[in-house]
Amino acid sequence: MTSSDQTTVTTLGPLQQLRAGRLARRLPQLYLGLALYGFSMAMMVRSGLGLSPWDVLHQGLARYLPVSYGTVTVLVGVAVLLLWVPLRLRPGLGTVSNVVVIGIAADVGLAVLITPSSLAAQVLLLVLGVVGTGLAGAVYIGSQFGTGPRDGLMTGLARRTGLSLRVVRTGIEVVVLTLGFLLGGTVGLGTVLYALAIGPLVQLFLPLVAVRLAPTSPPSPVAGADEARALRTR
Repeated sequence: MTSSDQTTVTTLGPLQQLRAGRLARRLPQLYLGLALYGFSMAMMVRSGLGLSPWDVLHQGLARYLPVSYGTVTVLVGVAVLLLWVPLRLRPGLGTVSNVVVIGIAADVGLAVLITPSSLAAQVLLLVLGVVGTGLAGAVYIGSQFGTGPRDGLMTGLARRTGLSLRVVRTGIEVVVLTLGFLLGGTVGLGTVLYALAIGPLVQLFLPLVAVRLAPTSPPSPVAGADEARALRTR
């Protein structure tokens, strides 16, 4: 991470996030980013060409549970959030909102989108979905309301174990990808494209959308800047 990256995203505790000001800009940006992220996930699902590791798991679980894909996303988010407890991390507004809003938006997207009949249209939908997740990730990270539950788990484990973010992220994603694949989730071109593109896309969009905040007191242990860094260590 460059020094300019460090000034773009600030690590704030849950209360600091709410006291940092500019809420009229930051709150709409947070929910817009989360909604776009969920809808972009649905685009990748409907492309039929492969998903991100966590979404492979969500899709695999949805094949066996009597609930929607978006509901599975919410349930997995809640389960991951519980793993924050032994790591002594405290969720902020963005974390809790991430759990709920992305799942709802994904179900909305799946309700209005269909899988294209031609391969070219499938690829186009996939590319739009990947770019959409990159932009959406930058938008909600840039709102300065903290990390999502999955990336918070990764950054928390990195702090606790002393391992690099790259190693921890890779380990977690290999596990969830393998489990999801065994459950019937779709692994393919989209999986590779997401892995290669998501970090550079967030890095590209984040300086354009991040909300600048006034300097604050030393933060409590909650991921924020670490999430942006994590997404760029792929």
